[in-house]
Amino acid sequence: MTSLHIATPDDLHRLLPMVTASHAEAGMNSDEADLTAALMPLLDGTPMGVAYLIGPRRSPVGYIALSFGWSIELGGINGTIDEFWIRPPVRGRGMGMEVLLGLVPALASHGLRGLTLEIDRHNTRAQKLYSRAGFRLRETQSLMTRVLS
Repeated sequence: MTSLHIATPDDLHRLLPMVTASHAEAGMNSDEADLTAALMPLLDGTPMGVAYLIGPRRSPVGYIALSFGWSIELGGINGTIDEFWIRPPVRGRGMGMEVLLGLVPALASHGLRGLTLEIDRHNTRAQKLYSRAGFRLRETQSLMTRVLS
């Protein structure tokens, strides 16, 4: 089973290069100071979210970051997978599925009622992974975002 470790401030030097690599792979520009400012509340234990290192703590192979909110529709806490990334050389070995299948029951046991994610419509590999893990497209709804700053 692939191990997960809640990331702490001591893990910033491990997490930051992976987030930078993930953003570069997605074609996003990343500023180290902005990423550090975005990650530190998660690493400091904010109740609004959590970041996990995937694999050995000293040399993780990926990360998954979640944020938490409230859903009237679901009747409680809904988690959102904000980012999920595994190093390209170790993809395709089942680690992503292990992470999802291990994390979902753990989150449910802590009171989460749902888990949501945003996915690129053209990323069929990720769509297959999430479908196998029990995620479903919501036919009548689309995610819309307005950036405020």
